[in-house]
Amino acid sequence: MNEQSRKLGQLTEGRYEQLVEELEGRYPDLSSAYMDDLGPLCKAYSELKKYNRLFTCLDELERKTNKYRNEDYPLLVEEYEIAFLRAQALLDIGDYQNALPHAQHAFGLLNKNEVKEAEFQHGRHATLTLLGLAQALSGNRQEALASARRIESNGVTSKDSMVQEEEEALEDLSRIPIYLVLQDDEKCLPLMPKAQRAVNRWEAQGARWLKRGLYNYFFGGVIRGRYLISKCFFENKRFAEAKAAYDKLLSYPQIANQGGLYRIILFDRGRIAEAEGDRKMAQTYYQRAIEVIEQQRSTINTEASRIGFVGDKQQVYHLLISDLIAEGRPAQAFEYVERAKARALVDILASKQDFAAAGSASQQIVSLVTEIDQADQDLRVPVSSSEESRRRSARGVQVKANLRAAAPELASLVMVTETASGAVQALLEPDETLLEYYYHDDDLYAFVVTRERVQAVKLPGKGLLADVEEFRKSLEDPKSDETKALSQKLYGRLVQPIAGQLATKRLLIVGHGILHYLPFAALSDDAGYLADRYSLRLLPSASVLQFLKGRQAQKGGSLLAFGNPDLGDRRLDLKFAEDEVQTIARAFPNTKVLLRQDATKNAFKTLGPQFTYLHLATHGKFDPDAPLKSGLFLAGDAQGEGFLSLGDLYSMRLNAELVTLSACETGLGKVSNGDDVVGLTRGFLYAGSNSIVASLWEVDDLATSLLMTEFYAHLKKGDKQEALRQAQLATKAKYPHPYYWAAFQLTGLP
Repeated sequence: MNEQSRKLGQLTEGRYEQLVEELEGRYPDLSSAYMDDLGPLCKAYSELKKYNRLFTCLDELERKTNKYRNEDYPLLVEEYEIAFLRAQALLDIGDYQNALPHAQHAFGLLNKNEVKEAEFQHGRHATLTLLGLAQALSGNRQEALASARRIESNGVTSKDSMVQEEEEALEDLSRIPIYLVLQDDEKCLPLMPKAQRAVNRWEAQGARWLKRGLYNYFFGGVIRGRYLISKCFFENKRFAEAKAAYDKLLSYPQIANQGGLYRIILFDRGRIAEAEGDRKMAQTYYQRAIEVIEQQRSTINTEASRIGFVGDKQQVYHLLISDLIAEGRPAQAFEYVERAKARALVDILASKQDFAAAGSASQQIVSLVTEIDQADQDLRVPVSSSEESRRRSARGVQVKANLRAAAPELASLVMVTETASGAVQALLEPDETLLEYYYHDDDLYAFVVTRERVQAVKLPGKGLLADVEEFRKSLEDPKSDETKALSQKLYGRLVQPIAGQLATKRLLIVGHGILHYLPFAALSDDAGYLADRYSLRLLPSASVLQFLKGRQAQKGGSLLAFGNPDLGDRRLDLKFAEDEVQTIARAFPNTKVLLRQDATKNAFKTLGPQFTYLHLATHGKFDPDAPLKSGLFLAGDAQGEGFLSLGDLYSMRLNAELVTLSACETGLGKVSNGDDVVGLTRGFLYAGSNSIVASLWEVDDLATSLLMTEFYAHLKKGDKQEALRQAQLATKAKYPHPYYWAAFQLTGLP
């Protein structure tokens, strides 16, 4: 067997890791790799879903293709493979707009007569399906339908009736994903008979394929084909046929290795049970789907997205939570709410590797995170043996258990961990009520939790996003005469239905989605604002409580303050920030104040761990597309630029009792006001701050100076939560509009 045949055999038999290990060992630097090796390596990366390495590999293969293109070696096959794999990967990760031109390029190259090998390897059907999905997912409906028609008009070439039906079945199966993602579900029904007969034939051959190690043939033919048929029946509400087809899929041991498809099958199967009135069975399927989601830190549903079924992972949580509340099981519903919220953070942090780890076990923890990465990759690699599948799953479970034991706080960030409602209740202050919100679409729930009970109340959810946005817009204009009415409207929606259950004077609020950006202190009824009656603190999730209780901060009451960093643009100066930090500093025995060019990122990273209180009067930025790139603007120096990102915080270790982010206005065009500090709060909590005071919008410099001075004066009594309330009331007495005093919120310990 020659070298190329051997590599082709490794790809065909699904031995991707073996091929990658061999070629990476041969070429530590891909720039030295031969083109004949780069092609198989890129394909192996594609199958393993190692996207960073795949794009690097494709870039190098493209560079060599461009270098060696000439009349004797036109390289059309390599160009086609590059375009196809790049489009496929971009679809997998949800970058539909950028996937489209590469899919178009692949199809254009495929039409050239020279591309015989590519035609054999991928086929016109696969390329047209890829193109149709890219068009559909990027909003080009008519073009996607045209691609589906091209598949149909591709033509059957064989005169053998059996082969003709086989080719027609392949055409039908290739069109189904496009119709489904376009929600033209009824168009797939006429395609079912031939598709089902073909899949049944392939299944009869499946045992032989698996015995020969040709897992991809079994998956590509039987599992993928039967899934398309099942999904068509389901979307057309032909639940009896969908149920039978899904149950057949679930009988395959190999299906558990296809995380994206497996989750969707379980989810759809649960919805069928719900439609049949079997709520208990539905909950079982929803719970199994959630287990699949949480099995991996990052659940890019690669095959599912490629064939056009990009599911909303939160939907399965929502249906299970709604069912549990309807059954009168609020405590269990609350636990899944916490898991749903943790999922969102896990997805954000999935790509980050350099977490700070405290203590002598830091190297062990880094190794465990690396092992989790490898275990996750293993779970994405297809296997034909159910025993091998169980072994891989067991390894993943064990390494995650090891991380939970070694670094529970880090484990809560890089994977979803279960938190019992009773554990949260036990961590509440005796005079405190936890008020946690959860919403999905128009369903909105409030959980009222004390040490004694957990209650769930359904609230009016329709139009919530618009109401909060309108209220926030009015808050940014202190002359607005609409603020009071909008405040009362939101109070009536979010607080009034549960006001009778709020028996304590201290509230711990856990928002959700847009509610993270709502200043609860400024909600009001005829009797006044919430801030007049309650002292408030916030958390990003209730599960964070277990990692904050019992934390030991830096002793000594020392303060490190940064004021008005020099950002190289006088328009960004904060006129009163320097006076503010100097006034605050006088209230502490040991202080260090850094202003203008001295208020650098490097100074914060070096000095921050040595102080009890950290105060930063500067601008902030929130990047919703890349949350880890959100952060604070400090001055740069010879060691680098001054931007302190959220990603930086997850790699730091502080010992602070309190971090205050003062005057985090922007004035930088599209950069959001206030949303940035919401993103930063969890970063500071993880880095080691027990609590954070931060603003939700561009605040008034003078009013903020007054509020901060009052806050630190009251802070001497030791209660941060009440200190902030008193500071807000004092500021409100001079500046009544909530714009001036309601922007700041306390997150963390009281």
